[in-house]
Amino acid sequence: MTMDTTSFEPVSAVRTAQKKNLALATLAFAITFWAWNLIAPLGVFYAGHGEMDLTSSQKSILIAVPILVGSLGRIVVGVLTPRFGGRVMFTALLLLSVPFVILVAIAGQAKSYPLMIVAGFFLGIAGTSFAAGIPFLNNWYEASRRGFATGVFGAGMGGTALSAFFTPRFKEWFGYFPAHIIIAVALVVVAVICWLWMRDAPSWSPNTEPALPKLRDAVTLPITWQMAVLYAAAFGGFVAFSTYLPTYLNDVYEMTDLKSAGARTAGFALAAVIARPMGGVLSDRFGPRVITAISCGGAAVLAVWMITKPVMPWLAGVDFILMAVMMGMGAGSVFAWVAVASPPARVGAVTGLVGAAGGLGGFFPPLLMGATYNEATRSYTIGLTMLVIAATAACLFTIFGIRRTASAQ
Repeated sequence: MTMDTTSFEPVSAVRTAQKKNLALATLAFAITFWAWNLIAPLGVFYAGHGEMDLTSSQKSILIAVPILVGSLGRIVVGVLTPRFGGRVMFTALLLLSVPFVILVAIAGQAKSYPLMIVAGFFLGIAGTSFAAGIPFLNNWYEASRRGFATGVFGAGMGGTALSAFFTPRFKEWFGYFPAHIIIAVALVVVAVICWLWMRDAPSWSPNTEPALPKLRDAVTLPITWQMAVLYAAAFGGFVAFSTYLPTYLNDVYEMTDLKSAGARTAGFALAAVIARPMGGVLSDRFGPRVITAISCGGAAVLAVWMITKPVMPWLAGVDFILMAVMMGMGAGSVFAWVAVASPPARVGAVTGLVGAAGGLGGFFPPLLMGATYNEATRSYTIGLTMLVIAATAACLFTIFGIRRTASAQ
């Protein structure tokens, strides 16, 4: 049995609790995303002569592997969160990520590519935290404010910006191994904070239904597949760019300095972080269909511009930042759509499946980019052309492919 969060508490107390738990969930999401993205900012370092001396394809696989588990694991986390609650799930995911952050450090220190692949695979656990946040916050927030809540929470993907900017600097300031220990300690600290101060909503009660029927029911919902397609385009594009951008800048613009590439990647991720809550808020006001269509269409146009290799830093910088805004805004609008269109009892399972699709949307592009890179012309024309096609198709699907209902205008 559930109860309305406002039935027995003053509105001001409920609002305070909402803000506190939203802030804690966003903090947990950000630090786990930093951990999830630990390998990509140092990709050029790992690939260089004297380290692992990797080919373009090996480098792209190394970057993409954490995305795989972070994607598929969201299905499991999305199902388990309604059963155990956000407080338990966030704390558990933070602590489970710690040993694999350390294993990445050990693998890198040993210059072992196979061990790094194994470590990166399990590091993907950190990327599943998103699927814990959506059902957790859906219990805290009323339907009219869920676009705002999921948008703000989604800004925790700024952990990728923190990783891109600080990880190369931590390596330079403190050394390779200590840089990873700092992140491991941060994960433990945030886990303790979540356990002590995070609370599940008064309206939440453990959902003890068997997991497989919930997943089966979610799979049969049209909204699940519709949002999975769109989230794969929006969030998948963000993940692919934010993880592969240092490599892209090195390959196309010969930017070998890790700190410079990291700063630009951080700028890309930060723009997406700011745009994601905007996507949620604008969806509350204008409807998620319109905002999602604008973001997908805008990404297609900007990818065409990217094919021309605009001049660095200003023109290329504008292109990358606007691309980040489109992808961040689209990620926010898609989950605002999920929050209002999913049956309340199935929102965790739907979130897990849609979140997994988004992560998988970010898994394949780095592999594709590595496979299609033209070393002679220093270009990714084929990969970017496929991005144009995918973004255009997502825009058209948003406008014409999803039936209009009361919750999907």
